[in-house]
Amino acid sequence: MELLQQLVFGLIQGVIEWLPISSEGFLLLASSNFFGNVDLNLFLKQALFLHLGTFFAALVYFRKDVLELTKGVLRYNESGTETKRVLNFLFVATIISGVLGLAILNFFKFINIQEIPLTSTSINLFIGSLLIITGFLQLKASSAGYKKTLHLNNKDGIFLGFMQGLAVLPGLSRSGLTISGLLFRNFDETVALKLSFIMSLPIVLLGNLVLNFSDFVFLKEMFFGFLFSFIFGLLTIHLLMEFSRKVKFGFFVIFFGILTIFAGLINLL
Repeated sequence: MELLQQLVFGLIQGVIEWLPISSEGFLLLASSNFFGNVDLNLFLKQALFLHLGTFFAALVYFRKDVLELTKGVLRYNESGTETKRVLNFLFVATIISGVLGLAILNFFKFINIQEIPLTSTSINLFIGSLLIITGFLQLKASSAGYKKTLHLNNKDGIFLGFMQGLAVLPGLSRSGLTISGLLFRNFDETVALKLSFIMSLPIVLLGNLVLNFSDFVFLKEMFFGFLFSFIFGLLTIHLLMEFSRKVKFGFFVIFFGILTIFAGLINLL
């Protein structure tokens, strides 16, 4: 893994993470089309590690909320109703996300064991299709919700955990799915945006602990990918979160998905 590749991956992850257009999808497209990597297992481990960079960027940006929730964990019985509901929501959503995410990752391992060939063309067709699904879900979601964090319940945690778990598939935007899911559940748009990124923190951390650090090998190139992801993420999080709230990305995601499929079909000719 060359330094240039890690710079590109860090830039993509650091910028696109805050937009509902699937950072993993764009990372895999860059990896397969420009750097020749079509090993999904290797890619997913690398992408998860890159997410640590934006994890720390989000941790810095939402530090007040994270500190308040940490105090709530340590003093749960003394916490207010709203804090308890957010913590319960995060716990349920993280469990569901983790179970579903592991099931999908094991499916990819099965593909690898069976030596089913993957090419940049098949990856383009796969990601393009999932991008179109992501775009349609965003267009169907209404921003006229009224619920606040005080209204969170276990059904929300199960539903959002399922949506977040599906985002293991490159092309399904985690933020796009979770924000749309919260809007479908009639949550206020501002609440949906904040909750979407806060709920990503525990699953990214646990995902790296479970899947990456058991066989972790330090490579300076990967460290630079993580560092670039953190720097670009911290520099762009506020601006791009505000931008994503004002702009509907559904049509763009669908259009880019169609272009990706078209590029894959051209390769078949």
